[in-house]
Amino acid sequence: MADDTYNIITAEGEGLFKDKGSKFIARAFAVSDEAEAKQRIAETRKQYYDARHCCYAYITGTDKAIQRANDDGEPSGTAGKPILNQILSKDVTNVCVTVVRYFGGVLLGTSGLINAYKTAAREALDNAIIEQRTIDITLKLYFGYPLMNEVMRIIKDANLRTITTRFELDCYVEVAVRKGELEKVGERFRNLYGVKVEL
Repeated sequence: MADDTYNIITAEGEGLFKDKGSKFIARAFAVSDEAEAKQRIAETRKQYYDARHCCYAYITGTDKAIQRANDDGEPSGTAGKPILNQILSKDVTNVCVTVVRYFGGVLLGTSGLINAYKTAAREALDNAIIEQRTIDITLKLYFGYPLMNEVMRIIKDANLRTITTRFELDCYVEVAVRKGELEKVGERFRNLYGVKVEL
């Protein structure tokens, strides 16, 4: 995967795993940041208030900078980490996966728990819709009216997304440029005499 792309969930997924009477219900949510992940976890706890455990893991940031996992009372490393590992193996970010457990009366042991949480989390992620996004940088362009056609031609040629336009005495346009294309596109604008380019 290019270093200016990342994967996110655009539709949530659910998973279910049963073992010796215990039921594991997993859900994969798209989240924009850590606060939203915590909110989703709180909502899940409320929805499944009678479940024995609500374990989870989440990753946020295009660089996957924030990674958290929680066993919620299960033996250390048997729930949160297996969930987190499934997120990492799917290579997604801005995602929260919760797995609630209804205890069936029979202990599953460490390997049984790891397998249950891992399988439920994987199923939820498999059932989610995953899409690739690009890391975009905003370029600010300042120019006079006579350069309008040339600037717009570059925007069209490079397939850039326009964020803001302001046409008053002078023209101001903000465009989103894929990180990997930034140097090349920025250079094209800078080569137009009279165009001021800012990041």
